[in-house]
Amino acid sequence: MDTALSRSQYVRWRTAIFAIFLASGLSIATWASRVPDIKLALEVDKAQVGMLLLGAGIASIIGISTSPAIMARTGARLGMMVSIFTFASGVALIGIGANVLGSYAVVLIGLVLFGLGNGCVDVMMNVEATAIEQHSGKTILPLFHAFFSFGTVIGAGLGALAAQLQINVFTHTLVIAVLIATIGVVSIASVPRRQEALDPSAEAGEKPHWRDRMHVALSAWREPRTYAIGVVMLGMSFAEGGANDWLALGVAEDHGGGTALGAAALATFSVAMTVVRVFGGPLVDRFGRVAVLRILAVAAASGILLFILAPSLPLVFVGAALWGIGASLGFPLGMSAAADDPAKAAARVSAAATIGYISFLGGPPVLGFISEHIGLLNTLFILVGLVVLSGLFSGAARPLRQDEMSTPRVAATSTRENSSVRPTK
Repeated sequence: MDTALSRSQYVRWRTAIFAIFLASGLSIATWASRVPDIKLALEVDKAQVGMLLLGAGIASIIGISTSPAIMARTGARLGMMVSIFTFASGVALIGIGANVLGSYAVVLIGLVLFGLGNGCVDVMMNVEATAIEQHSGKTILPLFHAFFSFGTVIGAGLGALAAQLQINVFTHTLVIAVLIATIGVVSIASVPRRQEALDPSAEAGEKPHWRDRMHVALSAWREPRTYAIGVVMLGMSFAEGGANDWLALGVAEDHGGGTALGAAALATFSVAMTVVRVFGGPLVDRFGRVAVLRILAVAAASGILLFILAPSLPLVFVGAALWGIGASLGFPLGMSAAADDPAKAAARVSAAATIGYISFLGGPPVLGFISEHIGLLNTLFILVGLVVLSGLFSGAARPLRQDEMSTPRVAATSTRENSSVRPTK
């Protein structure tokens, strides 16, 4: 297609990526919500469940790390389609292993597929989302991450309902897997082929050799700015992942609130984070990335400190809310910063996403190990230090000047037109 996208085509592209973010969140919450039933079905202990979680986590990190190579080979469009089918198959296989075969090994294989597919699609959908943000001229990446949160809320709700109605894991996961695959097919049809995302060109002979595309995909790892943005994302990803895994336990045990209040505190954190992701874009456009990141770093550090030191449960909940507000935009704004140069957006977004997701997935287990020695609340002081470090490095998210681009903005605009991704009225 030689002409720019029409407004309706652009809206369909944006809607498709919203749907893919939601599908990723839906898949994660589907598995997580049925862990107790899977444990009972397989008759395993907590240590064996921990091994399943470890398998999924390692597979996710492998998927994230290899996604640039996959994208260089297939382009983001086909790569996302394959990845969606991979994690949808993994979701279905988890149910088959739990209820049909009663096989721990099959569930583990399902979780490996689930982790690999989600890891790959996480990077590629962020590449597409940052391209949409570039072409919209507005900060909307936080809204894409809000749709991921919506997916987790929907998935958790459906999982709770399925458990309440005593619907077995196989039936539940099969329905969700079919739904995710359907979302993938419908969504990918609305995603345009883009040269910047390394998609195959419509004209034969125009596409560089995949080794050259691989060289471009890995080029961001040689740039100091990638690591500076990575520090911003590392601190906030650690804070988000640490809250997801340990906040409820901290309220329930260390603050003596019990499991119900622990769940409520985690919900408070999640709602606060989601609200800021929905409405935070205009604030970034008004005040700038760096200022917003610094303010949020102060909010997150203050919230975690209040959570640790609060003498009463109401203040613990205030701390959880501030923690969620502060940790909300570090990851999406890091993605936005990585995409400033359209010609190198795919490579830089892939590298930044890798740092952020590895921190999100790998950080909480490290905190758990440390907490065995010094206590959970004391361990959370580490998060305060990392969030402060994130705030200190937030200047790395400053938008690039024209002379810092690999190609002038005029050329970049021309490239967007030639690759059919500029929306027109």
